Amino acid sequence: MNNTVTPVLLVEDSEHEVRFMQRIWKKHNIANPLVVVHHGQQCLDYLRAENPAPSLILMDIRMPVMNGIECLRAIKSDASLAHIPVVMLTSSKDEEDLKQSFAEGCNTYIQKPSTFEDLTVTIEKICNYWELNVLP
Repeated sequence: MNNTVTPVLLVEDSEHEVRFMQRIWKKHNIANPLVVVHHGQQCLDYLRAENPAPSLILMDIRMPVMNGIECLRAIKSDASLAHIPVVMLTSSKDEEDLKQSFAEGCNTYIQKPSTFEDLTVTIEKICNYWELNVLP
């Protein structure tokens, strides 16, 4: 397991979903700080500022200002950011969103579960897969 505690960047415009994620982080004692931004442009602003680089980006697709696919395209086309794994975590059931996300370089595409319990299990699997620091 990775011993370095780096942030996870959540790009999500729904305050309801943000609160769910914050509860999951707390419930599972995930040591990686959860940094929240509300649209793709804020994500790029965060990544290009002198902030700690995230170990993972959890990105919604449907957001105001700049959607997740546009933001993903910008991340993956920037040599200084392209190495950061991006998980498209979205409620979209649109097959075109899935295809376009992979075409633009997402590492994983996950449809958000509809219940808090199922979302908790999904986030736990993401943490295990990407070796995020979950405290005992």
